[in-house]
Amino acid sequence: MPLKWTISHTDRMVEAVASGHVGLPDIERYLDDIMVSGALPYRKLFDTAQASSALGDDDMMMLGARMSAYTELGPIGPLAIVAPSTILRQQSRLFAALAPADRPLKIFKTVEAARKWLAAQDGAAIA
Repeated sequence: MPLKWTISHTDRMVEAVASGHVGLPDIERYLDDIMVSGALPYRKLFDTAQASSALGDDDMMMLGARMSAYTELGPIGPLAIVAPSTILRQQSRLFAALAPADRPLKIFKTVEAARKWLAAQDGAAIA
């Protein structure tokens, strides 16, 4: 499976690790699970360090529209995206631009830096 994640209700945290080719259906399953689990307001770490994206422009537009719709459902927690390569950072910036939400979002080159930033965002997510 190209995208694996865990949801910790105790820590109010979602951690996802992408590996290999990640397509729109993979990300849609991830988002569906976050919604069903009530984890939308949780802090999220999305690690793409071992991934190669299979998302085209249309896929990115669909994700942006979906995330925009989620903003109507309630608060969305902070998102730290780990994207060490230039292409993944560009795609992460495009996602951030297409999926505006009233939440902190930052792109990092390392998991360690992302975790440190998320720890400082603890109060940004609302129950």
